[in-house]
Amino acid sequence: MAYIPRTVQCLSPSGLHRVAYNEWGAHDNPRVVVCVHGLTRNARDFDRLAAALAGHYRVICPDVVGRGCSGRLRDPAHYAIPQYVADMVTLLARLDVEAVDWVGTSMGGLIGMALAAQPGAPLRRLVLNDVGPLITQESLKRIGEYVGSDPTWATLAEAEAYVRAISAPFGPLRDADWRFLTETSVAQRTDGRWGFRYDPAIAAPFRAACGEQDIDLWPVYQAIACPTLAIRGAESDLLTRATWQRMGEVGPRAQLAEVAGVGHAPMFMDAAQIALVRDFLLAA
Repeated sequence: MAYIPRTVQCLSPSGLHRVAYNEWGAHDNPRVVVCVHGLTRNARDFDRLAAALAGHYRVICPDVVGRGCSGRLRDPAHYAIPQYVADMVTLLARLDVEAVDWVGTSMGGLIGMALAAQPGAPLRRLVLNDVGPLITQESLKRIGEYVGSDPTWATLAEAEAYVRAISAPFGPLRDADWRFLTETSVAQRTDGRWGFRYDPAIAAPFRAACGEQDIDLWPVYQAIACPTLAIRGAESDLLTRATWQRMGEVGPRAQLAEVAGVGHAPMFMDAAQIALVRDFLLAA
């Protein structure tokens, strides 16, 4: 099953920009799930999950602005959660549905949390993939070491070696999986070298937000009312076990699931990880 690429026009304080998204499943299916990727990733991360859900859902996988096939912001200062939430509200209006389910990995989960915490939020069920209301300084420092560095490589094989190194916490993926994640996250530039398909300027506001302490979003999490599933990579440095366990006790009292042998973050590229999401969503 293939997806259909689409776009929607969104607005930031510095002007208009285009947000690309991939649509899977029947266009007229009123049951919709939106899958949103992590900080430097893109919509193609959800290809296997989307294929598994497309018989039940209209599956929407956007490239957050500045990533993948989406446009870039004129003012990098707006590469932040408020802008991403505003873009997703515009996308939901384009979809013309009253409510959606949401699957968010890392940054995509933060966007989902921010949206779900709003009064009258259009989210029916929420999956938070290796992200929660307390983000550790350790993980922010690790991510900040590579995001926005804009490396280039002479060959696709060199690019894959780099992706394997910085994304080692994804866990023991197959060679074909690493090649797929590389091919969908890099592109060949005019000089013939390969580089990432995201705006290096996304790093500026990210680094500005990374102070000397953890980021505390518990008030946002506690405002969420919809059924929630919190998935944790058992070796994650971004979502600690203590935070994950507390997520099951306060706010929406999330259902908890953990993936062994994986850090930040599970990539939904194998049947067991896909089943965690599918079973939670379809339980409704």
